[in-house]
Amino acid sequence: MLTERQLLILHAIVDDYVRTAEPVGSRSISKRDDIPFSPATIRNDMSDLEELGFLEKPHSSAGRAPSQQGYRYYVDHLLSPHRLTGAERAGISSLASARLQAMEEVIQESARILSEMTSYVSIVLGPEWLEAKLRNIQIVPMNDHKAIVIIVSETGHVENHLVHIDEAVTLSDLERTVNLLNERLVGTPLVHLQGRISAELVKLFKQHVANYKQVLKALNDSFNVTKADKVFYSGKTNLMIQPEFQDMNKIRSLFNMLEEESLMHQWLRSQNNGLHVSIGAENEIEAFESCSLVTATYAIDGRHVGTLGVIGPTRMEYRRMIKVVDSLSKDLSKLLTDLYQND
Repeated sequence: MLTERQLLILHAIVDDYVRTAEPVGSRSISKRDDIPFSPATIRNDMSDLEELGFLEKPHSSAGRAPSQQGYRYYVDHLLSPHRLTGAERAGISSLASARLQAMEEVIQESARILSEMTSYVSIVLGPEWLEAKLRNIQIVPMNDHKAIVIIVSETGHVENHLVHIDEAVTLSDLERTVNLLNERLVGTPLVHLQGRISAELVKLFKQHVANYKQVLKALNDSFNVTKADKVFYSGKTNLMIQPEFQDMNKIRSLFNMLEEESLMHQWLRSQNNGLHVSIGAENEIEAFESCSLVTATYAIDGRHVGTLGVIGPTRMEYRRMIKVVDSLSKDLSKLLTDLYQND
């Protein structure tokens, strides 16, 4: 159990180190108005905090820096709520004022806003495409040989597929196909569409659609859903201005990891629902051992469908990042729910 004095000193060291990126000494701490202790007293407590694992002493420095354990304790026990500034509120509300209509555009814009507000890398995992269920299918003829198949999920995600239509297929064939698909498949997980059509609907198509073989052949690729959820980034180069990432090998390793979309997708999906802060080695990815990640899940109509967050150094302004990420996730949830309900 840390003493009240040790708590004050730990809090002050984290605050100063986050601000300056320089190891913090006892003399500089003693000059703070909120620390009424002598440098000698502070120095003794700093030594104790180091022995307890909350601080570490960088090489060739008399000062101390927070350890991963120190940051963890700071985030879990010492943070006070951050009140958004007017500029921060305006930045977050700009997502809704952009009046975007496509889900992917909204998610891309949220990533841009988040990186711009935080000066870190923003990362947004799109809604769970494969796990989503069918809401609606439309087939829009373009000319005698082409049509667009529009698949809409219950989460509001839209997939468009251009298909080639045999000249024997009529508008009546397409209308009956759409009616049968929506009548029988609404609520089916997208990943199971093709299987259900093959197993259950072929007989119905044979009865009601004159040129059903040509129609099914044209639609086959549209229902072969193998696409993974998308990961959107913004502000990758922001990390390069941070002192911790001046080592080119470190930044190269981090950038390479960000390009591994399937691994990033899996990692983000493993994050807990709600707000989550992972620090340093807690991320369980070697390239991120010098990073912290603040994430929050967002929802559509009350159902958690994706994750957004920021990646930055462990020397992160946690208090502000937590509030910004949490607030933007709530605005994104409201905006996507409105789009879904009004679709």
